[in-house]
Amino acid sequence: MKKMKLLNVLLLSLFSMLAIESQASKKSNKTILHNLDLQQAISGIITDDAGEPLPGASIIVKGTNKGTTTDFDGKYTLDASMGDILVISYIGFTTQEKTVNNETINITLVSGVELAEAIVIGSRNPNRTATESTVPVDVIDVKTLNSVAPQVNLNQILNYVAPSFTSNTQTISDGTDHIDPASLRGLGPDQVLVLINGKRRHTSSLINVNGTFGRGSVGTDLNAIPAAAIKRIEVLRDGAAAQYGSDAIAGVINIVLNTSVNELTTTVTTGANFAKNANSQTGGVDGATTNFSASYGLPVGDKGGFINFSGDFDVRQDYNRMKEWEGNVFNAYNTVERVASADGYDITNLLDDDVNDVINYANQAGINLNGATTKEELRGVLSADVTDSELAARGQKRSDYNMRVGQSALRGGRFFANFSLPLDDNGTTLYAFSGISSRTGNSAGFYRLPNQSRTFTPAYINGFLPEINSTIKDKSISVGIKGKVGEWDVDFSNTYGKNSFLYTIGNTFNASLQGSSPTVFDAGGFSFAQNTANLDISKFYEDALAGVNVAFGGEYRVENYDILAGEEASYSQYTADGQRITLASQSPSEDFFGNSRPGGSQVFPGFSPSNELSRGRSSVAGYFDIEADFSEKFLASFATRFEDYSDFGSTINFKLATRYKISDNFNLRAALNTGFRAPSLHQLNFNSTSTIFDQNGDPQEVGTFANDSRAAKLLGIPQLKEETSSSASLGLTTKLPDANLTITVDGYFVKINDRVVYTGQFRGPGTGSELDNLLSQANATAASFFANAIDTESKGLDIVVTHKAQLGENWRLKSDLSGTFSQTRQVGDINSSEVLRNAGLVDTYFPEDSRVYLEEAVPRTKINLSNSLTSNKFMIFLRNVYFGEVTEATTTVANQQVFGTKIVTDLSVGYKASDALTFTVGANNLLDVYPDRADDAFNNRSSGRFDWSRRAQQFGIGGRYLFARVSLVLK
Repeated sequence: MKKMKLLNVLLLSLFSMLAIESQASKKSNKTILHNLDLQQAISGIITDDAGEPLPGASIIVKGTNKGTTTDFDGKYTLDASMGDILVISYIGFTTQEKTVNNETINITLVSGVELAEAIVIGSRNPNRTATESTVPVDVIDVKTLNSVAPQVNLNQILNYVAPSFTSNTQTISDGTDHIDPASLRGLGPDQVLVLINGKRRHTSSLINVNGTFGRGSVGTDLNAIPAAAIKRIEVLRDGAAAQYGSDAIAGVINIVLNTSVNELTTTVTTGANFAKNANSQTGGVDGATTNFSASYGLPVGDKGGFINFSGDFDVRQDYNRMKEWEGNVFNAYNTVERVASADGYDITNLLDDDVNDVINYANQAGINLNGATTKEELRGVLSADVTDSELAARGQKRSDYNMRVGQSALRGGRFFANFSLPLDDNGTTLYAFSGISSRTGNSAGFYRLPNQSRTFTPAYINGFLPEINSTIKDKSISVGIKGKVGEWDVDFSNTYGKNSFLYTIGNTFNASLQGSSPTVFDAGGFSFAQNTANLDISKFYEDALAGVNVAFGGEYRVENYDILAGEEASYSQYTADGQRITLASQSPSEDFFGNSRPGGSQVFPGFSPSNELSRGRSSVAGYFDIEADFSEKFLASFATRFEDYSDFGSTINFKLATRYKISDNFNLRAALNTGFRAPSLHQLNFNSTSTIFDQNGDPQEVGTFANDSRAAKLLGIPQLKEETSSSASLGLTTKLPDANLTITVDGYFVKINDRVVYTGQFRGPGTGSELDNLLSQANATAASFFANAIDTESKGLDIVVTHKAQLGENWRLKSDLSGTFSQTRQVGDINSSEVLRNAGLVDTYFPEDSRVYLEEAVPRTKINLSNSLTSNKFMIFLRNVYFGEVTEATTTVANQQVFGTKIVTDLSVGYKASDALTFTVGANNLLDVYPDRADDAFNNRSSGRFDWSRRAQQFGIGGRYLFARVSLVLK
């Protein structure tokens, strides 16, 4: 009975389960059919926060195993139903979830801190990232900055985004008005090495000898590289001479070129200064700038090869920030000239010894001659200042005699190509990149006033404003092949580059030629060429320790520096009868007052045949570099480099660096290294005569003599040798993945011995000495040289904080806070010779203003806070940059005004009208902030020329700059 009951229960349970299963099956089939009816194809594009497609991104319907991945263009297609949730992920990016509410769903993933892009500099390990490196490396996304930031040229882009980088437009500084000197960590422009795609970039042919930061140095012309050609920039903030050779004492800037294909990007940016101090401080608009850029790439072959073409063209107008000339303009003799000229008289004749005409026209002008009848007596009477009355008589105002104190005018174009072609499946790749640029500049010097002997008033009765016109050309090409030889990675390349700078001096005069002088001169110029051949060999051992990278190689470099002479009248001084002065017994022509008239093209005397030269040298180097992960926590690297120069000898340098991983997200790093910088061919060989205005605004014809010249030997100037350095850095990096935050803090110390500087101005004793004769032959009144005059110490702290956040489904915020706190000081005694010490000329050898240029003329503190808020349609960019104080570079300590700290604000807003078209408007220096004005004591000495310092630069004096940009991207 019990068995029957149990059987009945089992049968009943079985039938019940079958009934339930049947019903469930029916419901499931109905649901499946229903869902199949609602499912549809969902498609879209997955991109990163820079707008680049992400191939291989994963898209999965949440709660299922249904999914797909994106193709090469970031596109995907997936069957899903309305209301389903898509989970989108990609390594190194924050995973997102998106509810299906449309047939087209485009997703932008925000990069997280879990994975960073491998860097090219600072390590020869191809797998090393910035936060995992042993030294600090900033990675700057130039492509993104090009779309939102106000700046379009490379120097200014870096000046506002990299706190340890400083570069500003100069004014009234000859050729330096046209090529902006730049520095890293407050060191010299020639102590930072620039690479393109990891290959050494040649320097400019211009050497800075006028009154600017970096005086006496040679930098790299970054503005010869179009920003449109750049994918990103890596800034290594640590000494790297043992890895890369000369010039890398302060660090290395590596420019990585575009690799994009099947995409045409065109951008037009235009803007101007809408500032209260525009147009000679009357307000309004000036300094208009327009830039057009384009970039396009094509795939090459079927193995991922490419060729990318990028270029730009821009026009920049000058602006003036001088309010009004306050000094003298006319003397009474100029009044005589005006009256005589109005009478139709040839005023050239007034210069003759027959003074009857002078007396006649002086009487007509109503000048009381007090009985003067001879030329000597008339000189005393007619030298009187009559500026106010003469301005009224000529219907002029003082501002008619203003200089142009502000940025120069520039017009130029740049073009770059980047090429890569894999030749097989084993990594053998042929690559090349090249560039060409040409730009012309126009700047003005000091106004030549009618009452000066420098002005030949029969040609310029109201004086003249001489102009420097430059033609700057740059070309480069690098070709290489890399691949595997056995298990070793081999890279063989050759890189050539040349920069030339030619001067045409306009609206000027050779006053000693008097009426025979032209007004436009070919003043000559200079060029610098460099060819570098490299062989780099490396291998990564995965099985040794936790990974070991070994690299070694060699380099052979050839350099050549040329100075080209100008036309004769641009550099010569002449007698009254037009004979070129070649003998000490000859006397130059004179003005009415008996003052000698200067020779050469005014504002920039041309190079003479005695200046002309062609000098070359070669260097050969070998290096060894090993980097070992002893464990997952401990990394150490060692590098050494031997380099031999044909003109001054050899040097060997070392670098030891380490990183210890305290945890997965916290690293300590440190480095010790020695370094060197070879004196440039420019510093070894440059010689010329330039018009340099002293602290009181008085013109001096200063001859720059080569270091091995007879003048240098007479004064006991030591022979140039290399700068040597030793440095140390200590830092930490931390990642907070949950907060999407990275922090790096790095302190450093750099000691440099035998720094090359441009000396002060030595004057001859005026007794007919050999030095006096050498100065006379150079058409100069003083002499300067390049010399290893001092030792320095630099120390500082760099902080970088980066944060990324997803605000809701559509908005993303990226914030960067970075700051540098630095100090450079001269240490020890000046490295002078016994001859200089005995003559009491040590303070001329390294004068006080040179110390200020070195230590205090650029901000020692700089803090940058950038915020970028983006959605699918809008981009909002806000940046504040804090510039620390700077000091006026003068030889008189009492006149060294300190200019206070300032904050400059940039703001821009972009609107993406379509996938292809974006409009952006914004401002640099939105609040129209200026540096402190020069105090009255200084401004009185400049007679109103410089209301703001031209020797101490923080961020320029242009004021508020408003811009508009249109970007078109076609794929």
